Amino acid sequence: MSAQKKDPNRYTEVRNSKAFRDYFVDERFEAGIALKGTEVKSIRAGKAQISDAFGRIEKGELWMHNAHIEQYAFGNINNHDARRIRKLLLHANQIRKISQALDAGGSRAVVPLRMYFKEALVKVEVGLCTGKKLFDKRETLKKKALMRDEDKTIKYRR
Repeated sequence: MSAQKKDPNRYTEVRNSKAFRDYFVDERFEAGIALKGTEVKSIRAGKAQISDAFGRIEKGELWMHNAHIEQYAFGNINNHDARRIRKLLLHANQIRKISQALDAGGSRAVVPLRMYFKEALVKVEVGLCTGKKLFDKRETLKKKALMRDEDKTIKYRR
């Protein structure tokens, strides 16, 4: 009898719940991220937050600021700093595209939408986003409430 394969649905995904509430996502990019070994173990354990994180282009490279990856519980003196700046790995043409969009003006931002494992690698889905105004947020809440009510009525009619 062969060994059982690992469950493909068993992967850790960290989502940024604030991103879709506060921003319109215009374009998405899949980026790699430069991490230390203890950071990968913490992410695999689900001890990461990217709700306050944002991206910034410095010297032609994209960096993720303010992401919190908890220190690994079984780490040693070489453990990582929880809020250190991490480099996002993208192709040069993608970085150029993001940079041009940010320089064009408007209230645009680079926001990490989710962090996940793709096989053994940690990937970050980064969105080029436009900020929502207060009336946009209210409209989104109204649509969600309306959809929730419709779902309830359909459920009760069955």
